[in-house]
Formats: sequence, C-alpha cells, structure tokens
Amino acid sequence: MPSITPCSCTYAVLVLCWVTGAFAGDPYVFFDWTVSYLTASPLGIKQQVIGINRQFPGPILNVTTNWNVVVNVKNDLDEPLLITWNGVQHRKNSWQDGVLGTNCPIPAGWNWTYQFQVKDQIGSFFYFPSLNFQRSAGGYGGVIINNRDVIPLPFAVPDADVVLFIGDWYTKSHKKLRKDVENGEDLGVPDGILINGFGPYRYDEALVQGGIAYQIINVEPGSTYRFRVHNVGISTSLNFRIQNHNLLLVETEGSYTVQQNYTNMDIHVGQSYSFLVTMDQTASSDYYIVASPRYVNSSKASGVAILHYANSQGPASGPLPDPPNEYDSFFSMNQARSIRWNVSAGAARPNPQGSFKYGQITVTDVYVIVNRPAELIDGKWCATLNGISYLPPSTPLKLAQQYNIPGVYKLDFPNTQMNRPPKVDTSLINGTFKGFMEIIFQNSDTAVQSYHMDGYAFFVVGMDFGVWSENSRSTYNKWDGVARSTTQEG
Repeated sequence: MPSITPCSCTYAVLVLCWVTGAFAGDPYVFFDWTVSYLTASPLGIKQQVIGINRQFPGPILNVTTNWNVVVNVKNDLDEPLLITWNGVQHRKNSWQDGVLGTNCPIPAGWNWTYQFQVKDQIGSFFYFPSLNFQRSAGGYGGVIINNRDVIPLPFAVPDADVVLFIGDWYTKSHKKLRKDVENGEDLGVPDGILINGFGPYRYDEALVQGGIAYQIINVEPGSTYRFRVHNVGISTSLNFRIQNHNLLLVETEGSYTVQQNYTNMDIHVGQSYSFLVTMDQTASSDYYIVASPRYVNSSKASGVAILHYANSQGPASGPLPDPPNEYDSFFSMNQARSIRWNVSAGAARPNPQGSFKYGQITVTDVYVIVNRPAELIDGKWCATLNGISYLPPSTPLKLAQQYNIPGVYKLDFPNTQMNRPPKVDTSLINGTFKGFMEIIFQNSDTAVQSYHMDGYAFFVVGMDFGVWSENSRSTYNKWDGVARSTTQEG
C-alpha cells in the first residue's frame, strides 16, 4: 500500500472552562446497564463484540437539559472497564468522566454507578468504553440532550430523530488490535465500515458478500428527520452522505450552527453532527446512506445503509453517490472552516449562544502542541506530544490531587516542543484557575488526528495548512467559531 502524506495542518483552539452550580429540583433519571460480550457477524464473520443490555450498539440516553443522570454499570467483561461520555460537560464534577485520570477502572464482575448532571447543555453526543481498545469492539451508544420546553429550537421541530453510528471495523478482536499496537504494528486498513453495528448493503457484488445484514431507515415522504451522526470508530475519517438528499447542518456537539446545506460531510473520529433531512424525492427507488473512508487507500467496502420511503417503488441500485476526492485535504479543510456558530440562537439558556464574546477574552496560557509519528522509547513504540508520551499512573489523577498524594504526576508539560529525546512521563498541563487557554495543535505526523477534551468545550478559531506562527492569530475567527469537544488536524 503506498504511503499517504497529507499536508501538515495547524489548529488553534481557545479553551473555555465553565463553573456553575446544580439545582436541587432538577429531575433524576436512572439506568441499569450490564456490559458483556455478544456474538455477532457484522461483516459476515462471526466475532465477539461488546454490548450493553444485550444490545449492539448500546441504548440511547435520551434526557433533557439540567436533568441528573444516574447510570449503574455492571461489568461482565473479563477485563476492567470505564465508560466515558463523549462531549458531555462535567461542570464542577469531573469525577464521573470515565477515563483513567478521574476514575479507577471497574473490575470484571463489579459495578459502578455514574452520576452527573447535564447542566446548561443540549445536543448530540455518544458514550463509549475508554480502556484497552474496547471501543473497537463496540460498547458505544448515543446521548441526546433535549432543549427544555421553554427554550425553542432554532428550526422547525423535526418529525423524528434518527441516530446513526458510523465507524471503521476490524474482524480482529480488540485484544489482538491492542497487542499489535503495543508491538509497534500499524492498525492497517479497516475490514469495513459499520452503520449502527450493521455491515454494508450489497451495492457491489464484487465487494460485499451475500447474507450480510444491513441497516434500513424507514421514512415517510414529505417528513423532515433529524439525523444525529457520530463517528464512533478508532482511526478512520469518514465522508457521510445520503443519495439525492441535502444535509442541512444545524448542530454539532452541543452547539447550534449556522444552517447550511451540504451534499456530504467529512466526520472525523469522535465527532458528532445533526442534520435536518427532508424526504423530498419521488421515491422511484430506495436511496443509499453512505459512510466511506477518507485518506485511506482501501479497496474494502464503504458503509452503506438504505433509506426506504414508505411509497418506494423498488430497491436501491447503481453506483453510490460520488464522494469528494479521496485524498483532497483542501476540501475537508475548507468544509470544516465553513461550519460556524449560530450566535443568535439560544441553546440551554434563553440568551443567544454568541452572548459570550470569546474573541474579547484575555488569554492566560498558550500551548503549541506538536504531535509526531510514533518513536521508539526504551524499546517500545510511543506517540508523543511535545516530546512526551503520557504514562497513566496507577492512582487516578483526581484522587492524587484530592488526597495530596505525592509523586503521582508532574505539572510540567512544556508549552512547546522540547529539544531533547522523547520520554515517557506523567506530565500534565498546569492550568490557571478561571483562566483562558489557547492551544495550537501542530500535526507533524502523516495521518489525520482527532483531539478531544473531556468534560468541556472549546472554540475552534483557526485552521490552516503549514506551520503556525504568531502572525497566524490575524486570521482567527473571533466572532462565530463553533464551540465543540472534538477537532481534527490533517
């Protein structure tokens, strides 16, 4: 397979931390989950997947702004487990975040109860297991946070929601993938792309074997649906599109956006989008729903589901709708830059989203974070940021901080790439309380990277090719850069 070297990109991010209190009168909702192995054949090969309450993907958490969520998780796997809530903001209480820095893993056979409030937020998110490559086997599901009745949507109420999980899939077990990566082996090209845990519709008999179950989305002509689309994969950017239908982007990861029509959208690992899709076609046949790999030289099948009108005259046939050029990073960059915050819309509160003037804040800390291709450190292949490969300590960071346990971590993460050999360390950014941080991601690797901030949102204010410099600030969008929790760098 030929090597792929997209242009290096720089990303500038302003990180905003909110602090607020909870209201005792807000409702509580309770869920009981059992996480266990299931047997499934999403690509026609029987394999072990991770389900929740015997479902793959897992159940949808459908809640409303300010509700208190209580989820009791029983771990029936044969290894430790943590569930993290991708994009859900944990204000004043990051203890429930479900990553190694905040929680001890749930041992096999044990249970743990997560409790958090979806305070002052709305939008489309998902959860997944955060340890040991388990996400590559499933264990994910959706989170919908609805507006309170007193806060209107900035668009007509859709007729229904459709939640789609798109992601790369490997027929190797998550344990084998984990071992390969630990041994310095590349993940390689995925064996396929799943949509809601299903393999592709047989749009091409040479690419897709017979007998594979596929997802069918049943719709009514003339109706408008809110498609909440999440890339739950582990490494592959995907292009999402629906044959002959426009995607009206209205929200991403808790922020209402300027409403724009797209024929397709690049959705990178960990990202979530909401589109309004109107069933305005003649339905002479069914239509393809497609998720195809980006920046991957792959002859494997795309993920394909079927959009079925109630009055459809026959099955979908013919070629898939055209994607953008497979390696066109300029297209993806320009598309990402076109996504803007709807500064006039209210969200969790009645005041407009843009009432906070993030472009007028005083930045207290600046970090230029450089990622490089994996390097050998003490005989092991390690990815690094500013020359440091993070080592998770045996004691969660929050516990060490709470109980003043010395020697667990260091508050010495460098502001820029260090001129020294790479090392493995538990090195943390020492943030300023009530401060505002500017983070520039500089990609020196040869693949697209995704960066996610647990428990918070940040404003994406700049994005460009080449090497960031102080002069790059003159190009920042200081008015309607979208606030989100996951960004890509190409």
